[in-house]
Amino acid sequence: MPFLGKHAKRIALILGICVATMSNSGCTLVGGFISVIWGYMVFWETSPIIPVSPYWSQLIEDRLHWDERYAKVPVLDPVEGEHAPLFCLDPPSPDEVMRSLPENGSGGYAFIAETHQNNVKIVVEPIVDSIGECRFYPLVGPARLKKCHYKCRVFFDKTIRSDWPIPFMHVDQTEEVVYIDHDHLIRCAGPDAPP
Repeated sequence: MPFLGKHAKRIALILGICVATMSNSGCTLVGGFISVIWGYMVFWETSPIIPVSPYWSQLIEDRLHWDERYAKVPVLDPVEGEHAPLFCLDPPSPDEVMRSLPENGSGGYAFIAETHQNNVKIVVEPIVDSIGECRFYPLVGPARLKKCHYKCRVFFDKTIRSDWPIPFMHVDQTEEVVYIDHDHLIRCAGPDAPP
């Protein structure tokens, strides 16, 4: 409060000059902004512009990326022949393994508490490779369940860094284990058609 009392005349003079010049100069800063927003709303028949943080849009993009690539169970056509490959052919990609980690390295606030994962090494081991009997699945029909389970070990250097209020940096060698299932359905082949 002592700052306002000491500089009250100065602040009042600056505010008076701003009000006098903005109203008489033809400047339509506030009114022009409101009229442009109103015109946009009327033309497109929508709500006013709502600013969205890049953090939230990135979360939506990541969720859509996950749903498109990894959240769907594929239904494959029947495998023909006696020597057809029935073993798992699609190990998890490094992107899928890193997105499956329980704690991703993108947390924290810039310059206050940042977390990074450096020198990442991923080891993928198949642990289950089996195929079930032919049975009926709703919305698919007769199919067999192919189970492909993987154990993914991720080795990395976890770096926690802060610049304020107390600057420090801590590097810890970390190992995370993630189990990923790549189960899919294979349609059962019907009886051979007569020639």
